[in-house]
Amino acid sequence: MPRMTMIEAIRSAMDVSMGRDDDVVVFGEDVGYFGGVFRCTQGLQQKYGKTRCFDAPISELGIVGAAIGMAAYGLKPCVEVQFADYVYPAYDQIVSEAARLRYRSAGEFTCPIVIRMPTGGGIFGGQTHSQSPEALFTHVSGLKVVVPSNPYDAKGLLISSIEDPDPVIFLEPKRLYNGPFDGHHDKPVTPWSKHELGDVPDGHFTVPLGKAALRREGADVTVLAYGTMVYVAEAAAQETGIDAEILDLRTLLPLDLDAIVASVKKTGRCVIVHEATLTSGFGAELAALVQENCFFHLEAPVARVTGWDTPYPHAQEWDYFPGPARLAQALRETMEA
Repeated sequence: MPRMTMIEAIRSAMDVSMGRDDDVVVFGEDVGYFGGVFRCTQGLQQKYGKTRCFDAPISELGIVGAAIGMAAYGLKPCVEVQFADYVYPAYDQIVSEAARLRYRSAGEFTCPIVIRMPTGGGIFGGQTHSQSPEALFTHVSGLKVVVPSNPYDAKGLLISSIEDPDPVIFLEPKRLYNGPFDGHHDKPVTPWSKHELGDVPDGHFTVPLGKAALRREGADVTVLAYGTMVYVAEAAAQETGIDAEILDLRTLLPLDLDAIVASVKKTGRCVIVHEATLTSGFGAELAALVQENCFFHLEAPVARVTGWDTPYPHAQEWDYFPGPARLAQALRETMEA
């Protein structure tokens, strides 16, 4: 089984899907000849031609709007928004058209589109290249929201998303493209070639949407994480010696509530970590669900470790980034509560 980076796994997912189904098309800014700013679509235009992998004008509204029209007429567009920070001009099309099409047509039309977006920080991208807007989409009925944390899941989840009959927001943590990142920015990067989750089959396989993955079994406290924060959680657990159970959510909508409830009922404690800002972040929804479903099993208040309520900074990136030290402090306080 080959070892792949997340970039290669995402490219492989689109390649496999395009090879299996002529209705799958890929487009966006610079994704054709150039192969995408992160090279996720490199070689696809040469292999499948300019009618199936092509460049779009610099208009996110236009990219998503065209994809919705294509989907209504039977195609399966997998489009790229170059950074998640750029999706806002297309938000009306996503919320008012893509998410509602099945409902407003009483099932006569569906909208099988995937909107791929690099998300999150850790690359010194500043306020316009580091945002984590997942909560803006989990609030919208009719969408699915996916955040993979490794190459194997990225490929399997992306194939599942392309094959899904409804719109999927596919958020790719750009800090994980070339290797896992535990928040210690001053340490050498470990490449995916040296990580077991870099093992990715060449052909077709799927990872089901709506199923979390248990990354670390433990008995003391449940950590709910997704994307880059999965590795931050692993580092914090190792450095504190706390027997933390780490659940990688993978899909935020639909959410694997059964896995969350089972874990929290076992440990009696819960800490939630994400990069996005605190107020109205997805962690608030998770905290509410844990409280509603596990109240009589909780031994301590649910804690959240997140980004601060401020635009993502450039010069103070590591003060903003929820690293192992901040998560470790929350784990200790939760155990002592």
